[in-house]
Amino acid sequence: MKVVLQKVSQASVDVVNELGTPDVTFEPQQIGPGYLLLVGVADGDGDEQISWLAHKILNLRVFEDEHGKMNRSIQDIGGEILSISQFTLFADCRKGNRPSFVGAGKPEHANLTWIKFNEALRSGGIPVREGRFGAHMRVGLVNDGPVTIELER
Repeated sequence: MKVVLQKVSQASVDVVNELGTPDVTFEPQQIGPGYLLLVGVADGDGDEQISWLAHKILNLRVFEDEHGKMNRSIQDIGGEILSISQFTLFADCRKGNRPSFVGAGKPEHANLTWIKFNEALRSGGIPVREGRFGAHMRVGLVNDGPVTIELER
């Protein structure tokens, strides 16, 4: 699994249909301070990767304490998470100009793994909002810091 974590003061997602207009079957999601997570899943990913990444994300100390030092976790600040499934994290651009996505997990496995990952995050007491798996989404964010961290397991 690969996760791109962005510390945000706010983030949102909505789904658009084939005409590029909002999909009324999806309620737009938004969060305040916390993390926007872009999550990629490979076919070999499972419980070990989910557990390790969820623990790391819940305990990562990138929020400022009273002295301005990165010393507080998302749990410490009562933050929120917006999780977006993103197979393009597995883009291979070494040959040619069109990315290959053969490293990304098959959709059924990737979706189930992403759902389990989000549940593991929720088990840490953090509200987790989600995009829609496999949909065309518009993601907005205000990166705080900026802080962007790549995690892989």
